[in-house]
Amino acid sequence: MNNQTNDVYGILFVDKSKGITSHDAVNIIRRKLNIKRIGHTGTLDPLATGLLIILVGKYTSRQKDFQKMDKVYRGKITLGIETDTWDADGKILKETEVFDFDENTLKGIIKLLSGNIIQTVPPYSAVKYKGQTLYKLVRKNKSVPTINRMVTTNWLDWKLDRNILNFKIKCSSGTYIRSIAHQIGNMLGTGGTLTELERLEIGEYKIELATSIDRIEEMDYSSVIKLLKK
Repeated sequence: MNNQTNDVYGILFVDKSKGITSHDAVNIIRRKLNIKRIGHTGTLDPLATGLLIILVGKYTSRQKDFQKMDKVYRGKITLGIETDTWDADGKILKETEVFDFDENTLKGIIKLLSGNIIQTVPPYSAVKYKGQTLYKLVRKNKSVPTINRMVTTNWLDWKLDRNILNFKIKCSSGTYIRSIAHQIGNMLGTGGTLTELERLEIGEYKIELATSIDRIEEMDYSSVIKLLKK
């Protein structure tokens, strides 16, 4: 076991795999470096993969700077399915046979969901209301308040393949892509669920800088130290 020192600090760019939480990824690195002062700059849901920025040691004081940065995502929205979490990890509430609709209708909806938009925070989220986390309220079968936020979105690319909407989007901090999927489904009348998501960029930092969390798990202490950027 290596002793924690003030020399262990920096930024670690991680490519998170599907099925683990952001907290799981942080814990893997915490154990590797034997350090308590460590955290990430923005959660990725278990469903999501991609860029996770982890701050180590004294660099944790820079967390707010990274949290304000825009993000770029690509992913898939499946039309005709509605879940309680608004993504594929949730319980299916409704399935609808997707009817044929004019692609111009979808184009119009995407235009409405571009720029400054109001979105509803998913009930299954870590957002707090009066000190209570929303997803904990849901699990206790308690009333969950509707919380709306203004965010900014810029659709970089999109393509409809049958009932799958492939997309690439740049958005402001605090944007829930699950909410966009849910909103599109509601506006089309088909229901919609986020089924794939990858974070490609956080501010100027790109996924190409990242090392997979699976690879990091295999590394020894000194190899992980070499990944830290200052």
